[in-house]
Amino acid sequence: MKLIINGEAVQTDEKIETVQQLLEWHQLQQRVVIVELNETILQKEEHASTTLKDGDRIELVSFVGGG
Repeated sequence: MKLIINGEAVQTDEKIETVQQLLEWHQLQQRVVIVELNETILQKEEHASTTLKDGDRIELVSFVGGG
């Protein structure tokens, strides 16, 4: 499946069907991540049930601590 992630075209594994699976593929499931799908911010509870389709535009924003 071809997705646009943070402005870049990315070819993902066809087994990835949900936002949750995409986060796991990027190894982000343990981080605080804001997910925007086609200009709509998703709640964390929606990640497992929100399905992806070819051409979706996704923005992933994670927070990094430091000082």
